[in-house]
Amino acid sequence: MKSEYRIKALRRMVGKAINRYAMIGNGDRVLVALSGGLDSLALLDAVTERRARIPISYSVTAAHILVEGLEGYADAGVMEEFCRERGVEFVVRAVSGGIDFSNPDSRCFYCSWHRRKALFGLMREGGFSRLAFGHHLDDILETLILNMTFNARLTTMPLRLSMFGGEFDIIRPLGLLAKREVRDYARLIGFPTAGMECPWSEKSRRAGVRRVIDELERMNPDARTNIFRSMGNIDMEYLPLEPGEGSAGGGRISRPRRA
Repeated sequence: MKSEYRIKALRRMVGKAINRYAMIGNGDRVLVALSGGLDSLALLDAVTERRARIPISYSVTAAHILVEGLEGYADAGVMEEFCRERGVEFVVRAVSGGIDFSNPDSRCFYCSWHRRKALFGLMREGGFSRLAFGHHLDDILETLILNMTFNARLTTMPLRLSMFGGEFDIIRPLGLLAKREVRDYARLIGFPTAGMECPWSEKSRRAGVRRVIDELERMNPDARTNIFRSMGNIDMEYLPLEPGEGSAGGGRISRPRRA
């Protein structure tokens, strides 16, 4: 009973994110990026389960992008069965970009770029209106700190982003859940093992930032939530802006907030 309550609570958080940011509406055609990792499996399960209990209708298709050089890191058969159990069409698209995976400075960028390009092509071919990624709260915070640290920019992954002049939207329904909550969801339901971790995931800049966030949380248990909320609580008057930048009288900028 306790497990069922926990699953329902986590699904409500996904529903809250979808409703708050108007991610999925009646008649939408949703393409879910399915890597085979627990995050993407949790995403697919949550959006299909939600569809069965709300008074609107939308379609869901899952797509796995197979990158040349990374074969064997995801089991397409397991993913196909996972989709079949939920009445979801499963599409596989193979891409080859001649990525040099021995180069730590470019492999992540080009791998991601080729996957996105293939997904965008599928969006256009299938006439989909929403492209759903399994990014969670930790991904959003890590991207924020990475951009601040290495690019001097206050920017991250929005929970909903319009692409190509409104051709379709990128959505992140897991954006209000921490990584450990997503993993808890997968464990409680009993997801299969469909994919392995990226072999370089613990050697990247992102992994270093992840450790920084963990340390901040040891200092303050609310650190993750507070960092996320701070993006919607920006006081321009108390920032060291150059003359002419921002608002002369200060003010607060409305941004995504965690419940």
